[in-house]
Amino acid sequence: RAHFSREFRRAFGDSPHAYLLTRRLERAAALLRNTDRSVTDICLSVGLLSLASFTTSFTRAYGEPPTEYRASFPPASYQARIPWCVQRAYGRPRYSTFRKTDPAERG
Repeated sequence: RAHFSREFRRAFGDSPHAYLLTRRLERAAALLRNTDRSVTDICLSVGLLSLASFTTSFTRAYGEPPTEYRASFPPASYQARIPWCVQRAYGRPRYSTFRKTDPAERG
């Protein structure tokens, strides 16, 4: 297990948990931008079980809570269809999901 985590981090730059959480938050951000589904429904649909921890993680990654993030985009019913590649390129979190540690600090 430790070997997998080390190799995963070496390949992707994040732990498996951080990588998965980032992908879930990216999916949640896309759903917030492009649907009218409730924040709770989106939280559950991306595989997170706690609305409070979802809101905290989302705020840490995107710099604002999910409801404010959604309010900064036009309602889903007014949006033109944007190609997925464009949404993906511009929908990345602005901030890292987890604190980065310096390898020298691990001791």
